[in-house]
Amino acid sequence: MLILASKSPRRKQLLEENINSSFLIISSSYKEELDINKTPLDNVCRLAYKKGETVFTEHPNDIVLSCDTIVTLNNKIYGKPKDKKEAYVFLKELSNKTHEVITAYSIFYKGNVINNHVISKVTFNCLSDELITSYIATGSPFDKAGGYGIQDPSGKLLVKEYEGSLSNIIGMPIEEIKKDLEGLKY
Repeated sequence: MLILASKSPRRKQLLEENINSSFLIISSSYKEELDINKTPLDNVCRLAYKKGETVFTEHPNDIVLSCDTIVTLNNKIYGKPKDKKEAYVFLKELSNKTHEVITAYSIFYKGNVINNHVISKVTFNCLSDELITSYIATGSPFDKAGGYGIQDPSGKLLVKEYEGSLSNIIGMPIEEIKKDLEGLKY
């Protein structure tokens, strides 16, 4: 059985729309903490692995897929904003700039692990204070890395353009994950 080690509604939806099989959702109990001595890429890869490892330890006969996504600009990591003030700061700092969205994923199966990551680039429009404030008022920023969702109707107003995998920006690089799962004859 495939297990998605994530409580993200976007990851669940991406899997439902793209995997022709049922799966379980079991959220990882791993406490996500960034290591300030590591690069953003090292952090996101470690977090994806640790979240999956925690679930796989309890379900060693299943296939466990875990992911972690970060937004980064100039080596600064933008996680999920904790409040309106932090969401405002994030969006203001990302305004009129190009940042990276990095999603790392791990697939655990039969004692083996596939680790991979995908990097997409997103360029924001020049965001007015009014646009930022109205976007924050939707409540959308608080469960998303970087404080925005490119798939949100109002989130589309923030983004000028993107390069790379759209599903990666939304929550996981479904194209690459599908290939890896198919390679397991899943």
